[in-house]
Amino acid sequence: MPDHTPSPDETPDLAARRAVMALCGEARAEELRDALSVLGDVEPTEDLRPPETGLVMTRGRIGGDGQPFNLGEATVTRAAVRLGTGETGFAYHLGRDRAKARLAATLDALWQVRERRAAVEAALRPVATRRAEERSAEARRTAATRVNFFTMARGED
Repeated sequence: MPDHTPSPDETPDLAARRAVMALCGEARAEELRDALSVLGDVEPTEDLRPPETGLVMTRGRIGGDGQPFNLGEATVTRAAVRLGTGETGFAYHLGRDRAKARLAATLDALWQVRERRAAVEAALRPVATRRAEERSAEARRTAATRVNFFTMARGED
């Protein structure tokens, strides 16, 4: 699961759901389809909010702690579904892939069914593995270009 530091008032269930939703955000559409197919029969879903695409304003900070400024707009697609058993799933994704947003919302709703929670997490494990490998490869590439600077004392006072 992706790294996430829970806030002090965050429940374990909320932290686990946040981690699953983050995985869905990092997944490719075909990986989400594969995860749903692994889960077998899925309850019928109703669109509470059909997948729709819009823009959000992104904000940035110079140096991570400077004054916030508007960086630009990003395209985001969102979806909300409800299972026949009443669980509601949500998803927001960068980009325009409406099918991916609906698949992620469905997986979020299925995760909320306690009996299916472990199966949903297991179905998403290949995504977590792929992302861990990608982060590791990126860290290796970055480390290969690292330059260590040091100062030598000249021996003069």
